[in-house]
Amino acid sequence: MIEDDSFRDAGGEKLPLVEEFFSIQGEGFHAGKAAYFIRLGGCDIGCTWCDTPFAWDPGLHPLVETDSIIANAVSSGAGSVVVTGGEPFMWDLDYLCCHLKQNNISTFAETSGAYPLSGEWDWICLSPKRSRPPLKEVCGAADELKVIIEDENDFLWAEKNRELVNPGCLLFLQPEWSRFSEVIPDIVSYVRRNTEWRISLQIHKFMHIP
Repeated sequence: MIEDDSFRDAGGEKLPLVEEFFSIQGEGFHAGKAAYFIRLGGCDIGCTWCDTPFAWDPGLHPLVETDSIIANAVSSGAGSVVVTGGEPFMWDLDYLCCHLKQNNISTFAETSGAYPLSGEWDWICLSPKRSRPPLKEVCGAADELKVIIEDENDFLWAEKNRELVNPGCLLFLQPEWSRFSEVIPDIVSYVRRNTEWRISLQIHKFMHIP
């Protein structure tokens, strides 16, 4: 990964933009709702099954004026914005959130929890990864815990993280897409036995949309 402090020095008024688009949320509690997506570059978590490895290196993506990103979100007509990555909290998101909220747009974040929070959020989805366990402050702020299940060991990881989030945090288990057929029977069986968990499916992939 390219290290470039200019991303951090921009004070949130410029961000390494991978892509932005208006689509349907495909995972977790808000699945099926329309939202504008802002994908930022940069991630040092390195999940082997990541479906967006092209976002890992922020140096491969243009440093874009945040005002331009905000204007595109506003003009889309979306009522909510999902900021994802990569790992979006590698960057200062105070400016982005402030101006989205000035335009009455709800702010949702998708994070591994490995970096401190910035910005003001209506919903935080925490998807923790073993290589960089989540920070206590992110666990405490999470509205939704979404754990990716690749094999049976991930159920133990899910329960470990369940102990770290607040009691009101919603709990989701999501099959790793490339192993969907292999792991979904185990997830169904687990949720039957542990009914506080729900199943999250990547419905956007079934619909063949971004």
